[in-house]
Amino acid sequence: MQDKEEERSLVNVENKLTKDGYTHDFKVTDGRLHTLDPSSNRSYTADEVTIVDFYRFEGESNPDDTSILYAIEATDGVKGTIASAYGVYADTDIDDFLKQVEDLGKNLTKKDK
Repeated sequence: MQDKEEERSLVNVENKLTKDGYTHDFKVTDGRLHTLDPSSNRSYTADEVTIVDFYRFEGESNPDDTSILYAIEATDGVKGTIASAYGVYADTDIDDFLKQVEDLGKNLTKKDK
């Protein structure tokens, strides 16, 4: 079980995931997940990735300031993260892509930590 205190901030979780090999940053464009690293320039469809873990963060001063960080692994072994706002501020491209991944049954069913 992970230490809840250690995971309270987005920066701490990102640092932990980087140490665990999630070194790429992703974005979603035209219905595909793309690495932000110009040297790798890879892209993936929803059936080529798995949501390994996810973390929700709520703003300390404003509960509407909520985001989710996803740890993702592609079929070719590339591991990275993508973040999206939650609720009305959500990036619909990211949400639509990750919904497809979930619909394929490639999401993690997490229990409360």
